[in-house]
Amino acid sequence: MEVLDSPMQFEFATAGRIVFGAGVASTLGREAAALGRRAFVLTGGRPQAHAPLLRLLENHHVAHTPFRVTREPTTDLVLEAAERAAAHTCDLVVGIGGGSVIDAGKVVAALLTNGGDIMDYLEVVGRGQPLGRASAPYIALPTTAGTGAEVTRNAVLESPRHRVKVSMRSPYMLPRLALVDPELTYSMPPALTAATGLDALTQLLEAFVSRGANPLTDGVCREGLAHAGRGLQRACDDGADRDARADMCVASLCGGLALANAKLGAVHGIAGPFGGRFKAPHGAVCGRLLPFVTAANLAALRARAPEAPAIERYAEAARLVSGTPSATAADILPWLQGLCARLKVPGLASFGFGEKDAEEIVPAALRSSSMRGNPVDLTAEELRAVLNRAT
Repeated sequence: MEVLDSPMQFEFATAGRIVFGAGVASTLGREAAALGRRAFVLTGGRPQAHAPLLRLLENHHVAHTPFRVTREPTTDLVLEAAERAAAHTCDLVVGIGGGSVIDAGKVVAALLTNGGDIMDYLEVVGRGQPLGRASAPYIALPTTAGTGAEVTRNAVLESPRHRVKVSMRSPYMLPRLALVDPELTYSMPPALTAATGLDALTQLLEAFVSRGANPLTDGVCREGLAHAGRGLQRACDDGADRDARADMCVASLCGGLALANAKLGAVHGIAGPFGGRFKAPHGAVCGRLLPFVTAANLAALRARAPEAPAIERYAEAARLVSGTPSATAADILPWLQGLCARLKVPGLASFGFGEKDAEEIVPAALRSSSMRGNPVDLTAEELRAVLNRAT
């Protein structure tokens, strides 16, 4: 497909169906039975927590093979999962969990029908070849409110050999069905609520100011930013606040829709290589970087592109998250800093980062696909300064 360079020429792709609302997970059995007879079911480390959902499959005569994803997925883990799914002749994939689980499921569904070596399809460290066939039917049920992975066309995997996180990406990897049920997020502890919520907020803000923004993603981001602004702190303070949980599920869903159809920016450009080098929660890293990247972007825009529309985008974002009609672009910084302080987001040093590590992370960040969406080109020196301030 040709590159779409005009702001009024764009593509918008998402899951085949999105069903949102408290209780919609109860339809899993019926929906699965319409798509296959044997499901490969990926969950997090506590599959017993989802026993009622698994019984729904059994009640609708859908056999299932379980697989646990206990950490962010690696290339080896998804290969093991795909081999097990094929060995059990699974014709349907179900992912019940956070972004790691749902991303792993996308890869399994793709490899079930496309075969080949995973390195054929990986970006950066692999050959980046396109998938030739549609993935096996995939149903995604998020249990966190952060990545929006249930509506994105890529999966983020860690390549331990290369010490970097990379993507496998294709329109064929969009789930057939996303069941977004806020009730599945009620048990998230405050720290996980904060980390995943900051990931959603980061995706929304980066997509809103990105070079790849378009009228559809703009609308999605505006809605998501408003929900995140009013819901994130409340969901962390009181996990039983159903309205706040629903707000964050909307924010996460909107973040996924936006990143899948617009580009991201320097926060994710740095977070990818950082996550490949240090075992750190992706959302916490994004939350720590977000105020410093935003400050660097605004300074660079004012110095090098003072007429850039991204400056007004930051102002609009400040109004959306704060609910203050008079907010300016400068007001987004104290709002972000205050939020991260209240949520006790740790510095990068707590994950093992030191100043010398910037020498490896910065060049990798500059090469990342996310960096191409940043509203202004940041220099290596500016990225090093971001990392040092976030330490």
